[in-house]
Amino acid sequence: MAAKLKKIFVCSKCEAQFPKWLGQCSECGAWGTIAEEVISQNEKEGLEIQAGNVTEFSQVKIEDYPRFKIGLEEVDRVLGGGIVPGSLVLLGGEPGIGKSTLVLQIAEKIQNPVLYVSGEESAGQIKLRIDRLKISEKNIQFLGETEINTICATIEKYKPGLSIIDSIQTMFDSNISSSQGTVNQVRVCTGKLLNTAKRIGTSIFIIGHITKEGFVAGPKTLEHLVDTVLYLEGDPYHHFRILRAAKNRFGPTNEVGVFEMSEKGLKEVKNPSEIFLSQKEGEVSGSVISVVLKGTRPFLVEVQALVAKTFYGYSQRRAIGIDFNRLQLLIAVLSLRCNLPLSNFDVHLNLVGGMEVEEPAIDLPVCLSIVSALKNKVIDSKIAVFGEVGLGGEIRPVSFTRERVREAVKLGFKKIILPVLREKVNVPGIELIEVSNLNQAIKEVLF
Repeated sequence: MAAKLKKIFVCSKCEAQFPKWLGQCSECGAWGTIAEEVISQNEKEGLEIQAGNVTEFSQVKIEDYPRFKIGLEEVDRVLGGGIVPGSLVLLGGEPGIGKSTLVLQIAEKIQNPVLYVSGEESAGQIKLRIDRLKISEKNIQFLGETEINTICATIEKYKPGLSIIDSIQTMFDSNISSSQGTVNQVRVCTGKLLNTAKRIGTSIFIIGHITKEGFVAGPKTLEHLVDTVLYLEGDPYHHFRILRAAKNRFGPTNEVGVFEMSEKGLKEVKNPSEIFLSQKEGEVSGSVISVVLKGTRPFLVEVQALVAKTFYGYSQRRAIGIDFNRLQLLIAVLSLRCNLPLSNFDVHLNLVGGMEVEEPAIDLPVCLSIVSALKNKVIDSKIAVFGEVGLGGEIRPVSFTRERVREAVKLGFKKIILPVLREKVNVPGIELIEVSNLNQAIKEVLF
């Protein structure tokens, strides 16, 4: 049957389709992103379609799909215990955060041959990074190619244990008229890599650039195509990097791995709480130790607050590490429920070490650090604090209380201020002080 050709116009940013060209996309508002694409529609009338073969789940054995561990404990934890053969893993992160460094360290640990495909760097540039990181390249092979059909054919020929694509935005299919990095190209290239991985049972890591909003550039369907989506996050001005899973078909999405960037690459941090507290000096007002979660993993971090008299027409608020709107809300609760004159003071808040926390357990430590700085009274450094603060000044329970307490005990803390427990937690060697509201918590630590 002859194929019908049809022309449509597609926005490269949001993938909206239009019957004619427009200067501005009416869906996302972007300018100059609409380009023409030619699609074909095959006539299938009258064709006999064969039924597919079905499989009974009782005949499927899990042993037929064994994981293999990488050897980097932090990466294995995030992946759910190792790499599943035939899986497609997307690794995203900001430029310079350490994505290429991480995949090279993964390649070194794997015993089977690894194919490194780069559309951005030459073999010499990759070799320079390998030498700088002192990585053994005996199992790593290089392919400098951007045509996806050639790449898939090479993977099928050599059948490496792991293939690395750096990056997916530089790959293209010569059968498609659109340029590299467009929505259609990224989707098609990812789909062909997925088919190759499933067909021959090899695992593929693809590196993706992220947008200003912090998401992998390209169509949203890209994240639906792959088996696992990993993000490498961190402040470029700090040495710590956090690897988390946004999607994982073969494991949990609530695990995180912590690394420290060094001259020899990313080093695993086995006890991140100890690292985040190692630079704490002396007893100063406005400093509180909190137990927060990244996924299901507890961390101890230092919350610092600085409260100074306002010299301008209105008070200033600054927050690093927590949501600014959350800080504004907590200041309002302290002003109204605890009768503190914070409207006449500037409040500056910082989470030491570049850690970013979104969970509500950080509320109570933030409030106590602000009160400590305002009153210029020191909170004992052996006290850890966590709990959510409601608009009425009440302290609400948070999840994983037992795990938080055990992490504090492991680092030598003797007392914890926490919400009233629904179920009692018996951990020897520590005093648990349950508080129901902000005023009670302030009296426990400052008076």
